[in-house]
Amino acid sequence: MNKSLIDARRARVGVFGLFSLSGFVMGLWAAGLPSLNDRLGLGAARLGTVLLLISGGALVSMLVAGRLVDRWSSRRVSWIGGPLSAVLLLGPALAPSYGPLMALALAFGMGLGVVEVAINAHSVEVERVYGRPIISAFHGTWSLGGAAGGVLTSLALRVSVDPQALLVAGAVVVPFLYLLACRLLLPDAARQAGGQADGGEGGGTLKWALIALLGVAAFAGHLSEGAAIDWAALHARWVLHTDPADAPLAYTIFSVAMTTVRLLGDPIRARLGSVRTIQLAGGFATLGYVLVLAAPALGGPLRVVCAWTGWALAGVGLATVVPVLFSAVGAAGGPVGRALAMVTAFGYSGLLLGPAVLGYVAEATESLPVALIIPAVLAAVVALSGAPGIRLLTRQSPPAPVPAERPV
Repeated sequence: MNKSLIDARRARVGVFGLFSLSGFVMGLWAAGLPSLNDRLGLGAARLGTVLLLISGGALVSMLVAGRLVDRWSSRRVSWIGGPLSAVLLLGPALAPSYGPLMALALAFGMGLGVVEVAINAHSVEVERVYGRPIISAFHGTWSLGGAAGGVLTSLALRVSVDPQALLVAGAVVVPFLYLLACRLLLPDAARQAGGQADGGEGGGTLKWALIALLGVAAFAGHLSEGAAIDWAALHARWVLHTDPADAPLAYTIFSVAMTTVRLLGDPIRARLGSVRTIQLAGGFATLGYVLVLAAPALGGPLRVVCAWTGWALAGVGLATVVPVLFSAVGAAGGPVGRALAMVTAFGYSGLLLGPAVLGYVAEATESLPVALIIPAVLAAVVALSGAPGIRLLTRQSPPAPVPAERPV
């Protein structure tokens, strides 16, 4: 077996590690929020501001990270950004009051934005070497990492371990695990795959109009995903009037469906192709939201079954949106950093703005189902903008290299 194939296999393991660690850090942070709120006495408004600062910092740093990836390579940015993003968790964990917490949360968010772009850029570079879809499973392991962080926090609380101490331990240990994973990455993959760092119009080798088309699909997919994350359980409680203990199952069903399809989605895309996959993704997600919206019209247990089936279909559809779009950017050839950063920023904007917008609409109309019409429509936009964008990319993409022996 030649060295390039060995490097590809090693890099795939490394990228699995990077995604799982990134998800783990986010899982620790999210699960530790209630304890942080209690320790500093934040309240809903201040906590919302902290979360907004994290998201805003990530959004800004993504645009800078794209240029760094094209200039230095995704491997080098991962070497720096991965450990740094974990170390920056110390800031919110140790913040003595609300004032310092705001600045430290902004820094933590910026670290998250850098690592998000770097590891996704390297994932598409590894997929280029493989010559077949492998990205979806990476995103599945991100979800598993997040779940692991949440489970570890829950177990720590059960044995009376201070959640603040757990965050500090994570910030100290995870950077070393990041370094171990980075040792496995492709050597200077961006330069090997893409040539010069500055090429083409707009972001990398892609024109701005095409990036915008893909970005709209990413925005629509992320907003629809964010709607499920933040509102599925509330819909079950407020609209369907389920038992408080059963309401969280709506989000759990969505999350399990999404994670499962991401872990198993690469062979599906290999068989169907990216265009057909994104069309089906939008179709399944739209159908899912239609069932959720139709559920209140049914009687008895059927309304809950209908809604949960809808959330499951939404998770199945939305699971493949990001992997397909990122893979399409990588298949275009050339440096992927800036183009991937722009598409990621579009998507992140949807995840950031969506839940808040839906809340305002629900408040103004006094109806959560009316607000959920927005993600239902945007789920269809995923297919309407993603499919033509990928077709255009396919036409301008260079022929994919076919290795003499494919990695497994």
